[in-house]
Amino acid sequence: MMNSPLIKTIDKRSGSVILALVAVYFSWGSTYLAISIALSELPPFFMMGIRFFLVGVGLYGVLRFRGVPAPSRVQWGNATMVGVLLFLGGSAGVAYAEQWVASGLAALVIATTPIWTVLCMGIWKEWPTRLEWAGLVLGLIGIIVLNFEGGLKASPLGGAVLLVAAVSWAFGSAWSRQLNLPSGLMAGAAQMVGGGASVLIVSIAMGEHIGATPTWRSLSPVLYLAVAGSLVGFTAYMYLLGRVRPALATSYAYVNPIIAVALGVWLADEKVTVIEIAAMVIIIAGVVLVVAGQKR
Repeated sequence: MMNSPLIKTIDKRSGSVILALVAVYFSWGSTYLAISIALSELPPFFMMGIRFFLVGVGLYGVLRFRGVPAPSRVQWGNATMVGVLLFLGGSAGVAYAEQWVASGLAALVIATTPIWTVLCMGIWKEWPTRLEWAGLVLGLIGIIVLNFEGGLKASPLGGAVLLVAAVSWAFGSAWSRQLNLPSGLMAGAAQMVGGGASVLIVSIAMGEHIGATPTWRSLSPVLYLAVAGSLVGFTAYMYLLGRVRPALATSYAYVNPIIAVALGVWLADEKVTVIEIAAMVIIIAGVVLVVAGQKR
């Protein structure tokens, strides 16, 4: 009984979901620091747009070379709309806001993404379970506790942009589950091409320019963002959106601050306070509840 094909299939799928969650947690948990470093020499929309567009074009080329069918005209249109919501409204919005807003506050606002996502899913009559609601609320409490000691000094514009970014990413994630999109990695490639192009158009429209020749200090985090954040993190996220409930797929927002604290201790010799440890426990408990609330 334990060796039946059904059990093996379930184990294989569970292992793939866990690997995808780990990839999203760690790749996106480190992006706030990378964005902050890159902004020292590069404008936000150009930096994010060139990252998404080039990765999307490269991934699209590899998939086509391997014989994956090209998206239809309808699928290109749908993928571009979702890409605009995710990458222009979401990711580029975060980079734009981090010009004035501390990364801790950015993580706090973006941590509301799972709440917005499950609420957006209500448009299609898919509401959270009780355990998911409990996990979402508990995770948000943990984020607030984690940032309780910090000086949350954000400009009104930066705070508003972050809120729009969270809602835009949430709606794009929820909507993508209802649209006719390419299958597999081709969906992510098409979304990055369309979304990245839209971010570059905004960069040109805003007159962004690079004042001096960028150094390795800014180019290296952009390369990291392209590989870890876009290629690894986003493709893993798209995989999760197609296989688990939105509350679990977007639970990365609760884990990101934990990754940020760990990077601070490792790279900047920062100290972890008792309040931060307590917040981590609360956040992990919230993620556990979200996982437990998944419908079979």
